[in-house]
Amino acid sequence: MDSTLLAFGRLLTIMDELREQCPWDQKQTMESLRTLSIEELYELSDAILSESPDDIRKELGDLFLHLVFYARIGKEKNWFSLEEVLNGICDKLIQRHPHIYGDVQVKDEKEVKQNWEQIKLKEGNRSVLGGVPAGLPALVKCWRLQEKAAGVGFDWEKPEQVWEKVKEELQEFEEARAKADADNQEEEMGDMLFALVNYARLTGINPEDALERTNRKFIHRVQGIEAWLRHYGQTWSQVDIGVTEGYYQRIKRGEFPPEPRE
Repeated sequence: MDSTLLAFGRLLTIMDELREQCPWDQKQTMESLRTLSIEELYELSDAILSESPDDIRKELGDLFLHLVFYARIGKEKNWFSLEEVLNGICDKLIQRHPHIYGDVQVKDEKEVKQNWEQIKLKEGNRSVLGGVPAGLPALVKCWRLQEKAAGVGFDWEKPEQVWEKVKEELQEFEEARAKADADNQEEEMGDMLFALVNYARLTGINPEDALERTNRKFIHRVQGIEAWLRHYGQTWSQVDIGVTEGYYQRIKRGEFPPEPRE
């Protein structure tokens, strides 16, 4: 037997043993696992952004465990078996890739996505946006909604058109700000962010990844300021913004303090 199948069978055996013998594993439900699974997915995301192969491997293992756990609970409830889960996804992949398993011709990745969305509608989905989870973070949801709409041809033709829309939304936000209209400012800010995500999508930039990289950069630089503060025996409250901004610029230039003074 293939070594990968052997490893997967080993995981299934261990899952059965844990479910039958371990008090903690016996108590778990789909609901109790849900938040843990979300946490594991974010840990995998962190590992991917960190480009750490060892961490990615470990986090993938954790996710496999959770998926097997859900399948085991589903079997106990007589809802479904793991075999049904795996055959279900195999059947769906074959159905939605007629350019591989049928006689449909496609010229690029865009047409593959369009076919995928059209097939989903034929399968009974009432809306092309129906597959976007309501609980997604707003930035990710925005990106997925736009992708879904683009999949059926409802999209901009050129990034330049969207950039004009970004500038238009910025102007509308400026007008709302000038009127000190808080509700309208929030609405226009949302419109502007939506347009920026659209522009990012059309230029091949994942806005979630881009923002997270900026978050990490900001964390690195603020922690660098704190290192300079410790080096000089200072605290945030003891210095003004001019001092901390100076430290910030030093960090941007790659200047870090020596080891903290004793």
